[in-house]
Amino acid sequence: MEYVSAIVPPLVMAIGFGFLVRAIIRNQGGAQKSKEDAAAEVLVQASAARGSAAE
Repeated sequence: MEYVSAIVPPLVMAIGFGFLVRAIIRNQGGAQKSKEDAAAEVLVQASAARGSAAE
């Protein structure tokens, strides 16, 4: 039964990774695109502000 306990973690990670990739592909563009673009813009502005404050 050691082989079962050895294979379960990689199998669970592989299935989880497959769902993650599927979710990323399904959420590209569409109705969420403007929301994602706005969130990315906020992150860019925050990192730029942090960079100029460090100087």
